[in-house]
Amino acid sequence: MFGDLFEEDYSSVSNNNGKGKRLKTNALEPPAPREFTNLSGIRNQGGTCYLNSLLQTLHFTPEFREALFSLGPEELGSLEDKDKPDAKVRIIPLQLQRLFAQLLLLDQEAASTADLTDSFGWTSDEEDFLDLTVAVKNVSGLEDALWNMYVEEEVFDYDNLYHCGNCDRLVKAAKSAKLRKLPPFLTISLLRFNFDFVKCERYKETSCYTFPLRINLKPFCEQSELDDLEYMYDLFSVIIHKGGCYGGHYHVYIKDVDHLGNWQFQEDKSKPDVNLEDIQNKEEIDDPLMILKAILLQEESNLIPVDQLGQKLLKKIGISWNKKYRKQYGPLRKFLQVHSQIFLLSSDESTVRLLKDSSLQAESDIQRNDQRLFKTLTSESLTLNDRPSCPHWFDINDSRVQPIKEKDIEQQFQGKESAYMLFYRKSQLRRPPEARANPRYKVPHHLLSEMDAANIELQIKRAECDSTNNTVELHLHLGPHYHFFNGALHPVVSQTESMWDLTFDKRKTLGDLRQSIFQLLEFWEGDMVLSVAKFVPAGLHVCQTLNGDDLALCEIEIADGEDIFVWNGVEVGGIQIPTGSDCEPLLLNVLHVATSGEGEECQQLIESPHVFPSNAEIGTVFTALAIPEGVILINNTESRGEENWTTIPKEDLKKTFREQGLRNGSSVLIQGSNDGNSLLTKQGKWINTVNEINWLQVKNLSQLESEEEQVKISATLNTVVFDIRIKAIKELKLLKELAENSCLRPIDRNGKLLCPVPDRCTLKEAGLKMGSSLGLCPGKAPTSSQLFLFFALGSDVHPGTEMEIIVEETISVRDCLKIMLDKCGLTGETWHLRKMDWCFEAGEPLCEEDAKLKELMICSGDTLLLTEGKLPPLGFLTVPIWWYQPQGPLPHWKDHQDQTNCTLSQGSVWKASSTPGAPSDAHAEVSLWYLGDLEISEDATLGELKSQAMTLPSLEFSIPSPAFLRAWTVESKRPGRLLRGHQQQLKEYKLGKRTEICLEPLQKEENLGPWDVLLRTQMRLPGERAYGPPVDVLWDTARGWTASSLRQRVADVYSLPVEKIEIAKYFPDKFAWLPVSSWNQQTTKRKKKKKQDNLQGAPYYLKDGDTIGVKNFLVEDDDDFSTVRDDIGREKQKELALGKRKSREALRVQCSDVSTGETPARARGPEASLSIHVGSFR
Repeated sequence: MFGDLFEEDYSSVSNNNGKGKRLKTNALEPPAPREFTNLSGIRNQGGTCYLNSLLQTLHFTPEFREALFSLGPEELGSLEDKDKPDAKVRIIPLQLQRLFAQLLLLDQEAASTADLTDSFGWTSDEEDFLDLTVAVKNVSGLEDALWNMYVEEEVFDYDNLYHCGNCDRLVKAAKSAKLRKLPPFLTISLLRFNFDFVKCERYKETSCYTFPLRINLKPFCEQSELDDLEYMYDLFSVIIHKGGCYGGHYHVYIKDVDHLGNWQFQEDKSKPDVNLEDIQNKEEIDDPLMILKAILLQEESNLIPVDQLGQKLLKKIGISWNKKYRKQYGPLRKFLQVHSQIFLLSSDESTVRLLKDSSLQAESDIQRNDQRLFKTLTSESLTLNDRPSCPHWFDINDSRVQPIKEKDIEQQFQGKESAYMLFYRKSQLRRPPEARANPRYKVPHHLLSEMDAANIELQIKRAECDSTNNTVELHLHLGPHYHFFNGALHPVVSQTESMWDLTFDKRKTLGDLRQSIFQLLEFWEGDMVLSVAKFVPAGLHVCQTLNGDDLALCEIEIADGEDIFVWNGVEVGGIQIPTGSDCEPLLLNVLHVATSGEGEECQQLIESPHVFPSNAEIGTVFTALAIPEGVILINNTESRGEENWTTIPKEDLKKTFREQGLRNGSSVLIQGSNDGNSLLTKQGKWINTVNEINWLQVKNLSQLESEEEQVKISATLNTVVFDIRIKAIKELKLLKELAENSCLRPIDRNGKLLCPVPDRCTLKEAGLKMGSSLGLCPGKAPTSSQLFLFFALGSDVHPGTEMEIIVEETISVRDCLKIMLDKCGLTGETWHLRKMDWCFEAGEPLCEEDAKLKELMICSGDTLLLTEGKLPPLGFLTVPIWWYQPQGPLPHWKDHQDQTNCTLSQGSVWKASSTPGAPSDAHAEVSLWYLGDLEISEDATLGELKSQAMTLPSLEFSIPSPAFLRAWTVESKRPGRLLRGHQQQLKEYKLGKRTEICLEPLQKEENLGPWDVLLRTQMRLPGERAYGPPVDVLWDTARGWTASSLRQRVADVYSLPVEKIEIAKYFPDKFAWLPVSSWNQQTTKRKKKKKQDNLQGAPYYLKDGDTIGVKNFLVEDDDDFSTVRDDIGREKQKELALGKRKSREALRVQCSDVSTGETPARARGPEASLSIHVGSFR
């Protein structure tokens, strides 16, 4: 019937539908929320645009929609029973109900018809529709076509007489048609598609065809005695086809009868006020307002993230905002805020929208807040949009919904994009007042609940997605934990203790980051400077200092995983630190000639690592090695070979290492000017003379007596280890039987025996250097399929105290653990293995007990640690559970027993008691009782964890259900993060393997929403420096984290006037109260600026569980929030800080005395091991 008219012709589809991002949704991200119209479109599945237009027309026919919603389970059944064999379920109307509920209530840009079309089955059967079909060809409009069909008569006379059946003869006659009965809704199909019998092809009629907004059908009806109002119909939907007869696209103009959407007239985007192509001269480019307007006008819905706005500005004009406009106009976000009559920033300042005037902005703000509640609130007074003369029309183009004016319908009278179907409704049909602007009107209760739950889930997913996309992981390196030597920064203790990981929102400013670090580092004193650092083979190097506290992290291009060095900006450990990429340290291998230690006349070639700044002159090598003068040769290849050495001319010694092309790992050879024997020939080749090291030192460690303890064995890099071992046995005059049961093991500079070297390898293959020391030890070396491992008991391992074992590389972790336990004389199954990492610390456990050592990348020479404690199975967590009981009235379901009976035998108690004599200083009281450990699956829900915790034998309380428990993570022996969502899986919380959880009893069940914040408020007792018992307060932050909103909420809880209270947040770690004002003033080095009133940011960082002090100005008017305990706590902190400072000074004096004493300290060897470990690790 329709052929391929419903096939999508994307070549002729408008720009609004041709975008791939609209047709394909990223499965990892939740669907976008509704736009400013507050109406939802329908996603195009491919060729479903006509279906989408019809469905939207039915949806905006409220009488049809409400009749559909009135059908209950008795008539339709239930979708849950659709797979049952005897159930009678009418799937199509049920899915249509769900689709209409989603279009009304679900906060998403476009709904999906996948479930509905699946219920259709997509058969090829055709259905007839009861509508009027009118001609378009040679007709001026709808009324003209109806007149031809139902008013004009066809006369049969002359040669075209009518045959009468009654009289059986040809007679004159007249034929006409009339409408006998009018429906409440009239559907009219326009015959736009015809067939040309001359050309034998189809074509689309694109001539002008008018149709009225209101039509009187009385002239076309059989009965005309009724009142004229009975024949009046109003247009409420126009389905439009764009394209030709062989393909195209459908969209629909719809009249919003119930005013469900937010109708705002927008300027025609096809004729923008400013276009980027029109901006040619320099004066226009210098106007940022014109540039930003032009960029926003080219964006869909005039909406764009602020970060992308800056990027598009850079792309269009070739220069960033900071370089072009910042000095004159300030930061980009501030400029957008100043021009609020044109630009509308979202509440979190992440997106910006273009407005036309301030009235539109105010209305858009109201609409934005209403979308969160999914109700459209309208003003009681009629505005221009609410008057009958301005009906609300929308263009619904699949996913996109845009408001239009009534006059825009006239553009669809003719052309390739023209009206295809018309829908009229009787003018007498009136909607009830309660249906106006009420999308929940007559929606069944079960669908309301389903949509509310779906909206909450969407909000959670969007919040998680927003957090994931806008957070960066930063590695903070703390200056006091580092010291500077050998040209770079190195940890004083270990890398783990010197580096903190911090997850931070990259949309926040550098000042916010600095403030967060200040709060994390309580011990910090003085200025704090943040610098970007990076690891190089020589250690950690500071590259760039971060400036501009009002710049967002994304604006200063802080990358995920960035290393940030936190210091005072001048020195570390009393040494001034060079910074910048120009002075990046280079780790070079320096070779020079030195006299042998035995006083022989022959010379030896010594190789040692040295670190030099990249911008230092090459001639500084002489100073570093205390050589007066000589010749410098460089080799930029990784391994020393033939014809790779280049002599540096004397005039080039002033050049820097970087200018000479030296990099990490390059080799430098220093040859004295008075050396009699040249180490290189004129061709640059190595000469194997007695001056070069060509021997190895072998020590007798075979527990057999010999005449000499060690011997030198001549060798080359191609000498086989077996030959060296046999030669050493002969020269040491040991028994020949030792040749069958001995091996050579390298000795490091600390005297530790390393992994045995296989006999079949050459020195080069084994990685041994000339001049190395080897130990001749009993026992065979491991074969190619075996591993030589060190292992130790516990995590406190001292070098040289490890035990040794040789196992097959295919052995499992479980069998290897058993062998090590047998060798240690231990039994039991409460042990596991951990691999020692490159920092000589216990690493991650080897969880897969059935895995082979080879599969886990365990190599010869690795150290494994025997650690007590049984690992949970894969996919399980071992979670310590604590009981948290804040001060206040106990729940009514608590057992009435003595408190001493509740002392838990499972473990310790964490408790910070309040000061004696201080009445109800409850904000400082934190008591945690250890209940025990739970082994639980990561797929389990939070409710299941609570249920299992209720079964712990140490819990001597009778709890009605898990809903009466509130769960927190334990951080610094205090409740930390609130875990909300009873049915959320544990793995979604990203708890980690060392997370501990505390449970708090509740008076009643609790179900926190995504925007609810739990705070503990305490009223200050008048005339006393103390507070009353805490009161839990739920604060809805859906409309923003503002101070005024919080003050109003607290005032409502205590039934006090908001102007007669003062509130402050308590920082227990600092024993300090910070008053919460309506706005906060931040001071920078350059200027003061008023920051956004957001309590989530600096300096409050408000979160769940925070304590809020409340002061009633009706009975007390002073500004002091502190208590006696706060004074005592601050004094103790000052004493502790003073003691630490004195300890550091004493340690510095002691180190100075040791270095200047008469007895010289033992000289340290070169720091080559650290460089080697870092290089290997990287």
